[in-house]
Amino acid sequence: MTEQTILAGCLKNDPAAQRELYNRYSPRMLSVCYRFAQSREDAEDMLQEGFIKVFTQIHTFQNKGSFEGWVRRIIVHTCINFLKKYKKFNESLELEVAGYIAVKEETIPSIMQAKQVVECIRLLPVGYRTVLNLYAIEGYNHKEIAEILEIEESTSRSQYTRAKVMLESILVKKKILEKPAQDFKMVALYKG
Repeated sequence: MTEQTILAGCLKNDPAAQRELYNRYSPRMLSVCYRFAQSREDAEDMLQEGFIKVFTQIHTFQNKGSFEGWVRRIIVHTCINFLKKYKKFNESLELEVAGYIAVKEETIPSIMQAKQVVECIRLLPVGYRTVLNLYAIEGYNHKEIAEILEIEESTSRSQYTRAKVMLESILVKKKILEKPAQDFKMVALYKG
């Protein structure tokens, strides 16, 4: 099925098209959920809630930009709302599904297994982890993050700075990074 065929079917609430859409995008979106979640169950709940929103809001997709990007935005916002709603802050996450994260810095290999980096990111306090995910991986700016999380823009900046320092320390301790980088940026490169 082509993406257009799937979209047309989903607009008609066709179960086969909905199943195809879910099967096509859920593995990559589950990777997104894992980065925000406190547990495997939370990640799966976030994914389910996110796809319910995708199916109920699919009529609002206007073919501007990629459909996958539109789905990803819904999933990210669902993850944030889930964290706000349930305030799950003290559980651990078993990570089994991940794509790749590119880390651009001379001292860090250009492409690392996302599992290694995500395992380190999930060790951060939830506020640090959330801001780091939104800024460094999802590409939101601090003003947007402040609006999404209902915090001050300065809080977003300081949480990102602290998250980056803490993450660098964790990467060094786990011997993923040889020495702290002066500045690095992470970009999500998910492959399904």
